[in-house]
Amino acid sequence: MARKPGSMYRYVRGKPSTRREYMGGVPLSRITQFVLGNKTEEFPVQISLSALEKCNVRHNALESARITVNRAMEKKVGPNNFRLQIRVYPHVVLRENKQATGAGADRVSQGMRAAYGKAVGTAAEIKQNQVIMVIETSESFVEEAKSALRKAGMKIPTPCKVNIGKAA
Repeated sequence: MARKPGSMYRYVRGKPSTRREYMGGVPLSRITQFVLGNKTEEFPVQISLSALEKCNVRHNALESARITVNRAMEKKVGPNNFRLQIRVYPHVVLRENKQATGAGADRVSQGMRAAYGKAVGTAAEIKQNQVIMVIETSESFVEEAKSALRKAGMKIPTPCKVNIGKAA
């Protein structure tokens, strides 16, 4: 995993690298489950978290947001009273040009020569107003779902908005 801060990868610059079959050693995504909770029941209310700006969201930020929502909802409403769905997938491969640091690094490092970088992680490219995750629940648990999505929005590197609507 990259030791550089996530803010380096937040902004969308240029075309994304997505073709993993041509790259060696792309790390697996941390996010493993995209649908949690009660997967069979139909719920009347749909609460969604959407991004207000275009950005890249790293896979560990998505996983952190998923864990936050799932834990809050299971504690407050129980595992059978909601369904959480992650609507984005981390396709974009993040690269880093590793630099040697410390004593004698000037003899080891080649600077910017062939600086395409090694794959260090993945990210989801989020468009403006794109839905990141959705909770479906009943009318009695709307406030708990709004609170859980607000907490998850703090894990995402862009300002987020919670929307409420009827399930389709």
